[in-house]
Amino acid sequence: MKTVLLVVGKTTDKHIISLIDEYVGRINHYMPFSIEVIPELKGVKNMSTDQQKEREAELLQRALQPGDHIVLLDEHGRERRSMEFAQWMEKRMAAGPRRLVFVVGGPYGFSPQIHKMAAEKISLSQMTFSHQMIRLLFTEQIYRAMTILNNEPYHHE
Repeated sequence: MKTVLLVVGKTTDKHIISLIDEYVGRINHYMPFSIEVIPELKGVKNMSTDQQKEREAELLQRALQPGDHIVLLDEHGRERRSMEFAQWMEKRMAAGPRRLVFVVGGPYGFSPQIHKMAAEKISLSQMTFSHQMIRLLFTEQIYRAMTILNNEPYHHE
């Protein structure tokens, strides 16, 4: 199974990019993992937030494939402790979808059509983080889950 983090807009902070790249490399030791970037929308000043979400939805849908298990990173999703997330990942991997796709939306979240496509939603925190920081935090959590599942000494409980 391949795991994908699908994001809207590229990461611009070189320090964050470096850390994300470090975790992506570590994750790939355990499973195929990549980050796919949907370009940011142009001309958003002339669009309502609903129009922006709909346009982003069109771009996200083009990146999705039949059979994907789609998980939204959404503030209204379920929060899990790291151990619970590792167990959840293990179940998803055993279930055998071709791709497990985690999606980070644009600044206003997801359109209703993307919500309908999602199998589930995960929240990393009740706090709000920048979209660039979420990418770093989430890749670290995937790496942490892999080390938990492999009984490696990264996570301390």
